[in-house]
This record gives sequence, structure tokens and C-alpha cells, in this order.
Amino acid sequence: MTIAELCIFASVMLYLVTIVPAKWISVDGAGRYDNARPRDPAFYVGGIRERALGAHQNGIEAFPFFATAVLLAEFRGAPQNLINELSVLFVIVRVAYILTYVGDRPSLRSILWAIGFLITVGIFFLPWLRVYLPA
Repeated sequence: MTIAELCIFASVMLYLVTIVPAKWISVDGAGRYDNARPRDPAFYVGGIRERALGAHQNGIEAFPFFATAVLLAEFRGAPQNLINELSVLFVIVRVAYILTYVGDRPSLRSILWAIGFLITVGIFFLPWLRVYLPA
């Protein structure tokens, strides 16, 4: 298993872990989490819970393209060291993205989203660029 493939797993864990703390935070007065109604929209209205849900949903949205890009790059023979390095960078950027989303820093969050997206695009096109890259 490559480092990039472990980053695919890390990406899944990130979006799962993002929502867990929001279910136990009750600082905004929205009440306790009801496991019988896990998708109750009223629970996530406003504050840190809403932002954690947004970060969680964005992680779900970002995952398919990232995983596809990594696997395509590996299957098509792109330089593995570059795939690994960009994948680790993607996970680091996603952690920073989650922290800025939950921490209510929208401008920085948008910049980090764009960086993460560009990293994924870069991974996706590595096989096409392999002619110009070192092995």
C-alpha cells in the first residue's frame, strides 16, 4: 500500500471525524444530540455545529475526485513519489481547511479549498505530464 493510498483512507477519516465533535458540543444552546434523529436539520442550525456539518459535507464532496485522481495516477504510471507528496499535501490542506471552516474564517477557507482542488487536479494530470517529469 502506498502513502497516497493511505491518504485516501485519511481523507475518509477526516470527513467522518469532522462531524463527531459537533454532535457533543452544546455551547450554542441548540440542545443535545438525538441519536434517534441523526439528520435533524434543527440540530445543526447556526454556530459551530453548522460549520462542522458544512466541513463534513465538503469532505464528502472532495473525496471522490481526490480518490479517483490518486488511483488514476497510480494506474497510469505517474511518478509515485510525486503522487505521494501531493497526496500528503492534500491531507494537510484539508486539515487546515476543516480548522478554518469550523473556526469561521471564510476567506482563508476559500483559499485553502482552491489549493486542495488544484492539488487534486495536479494529481489527476500527473500521468499526462509524466513525459516531462523525472521518474
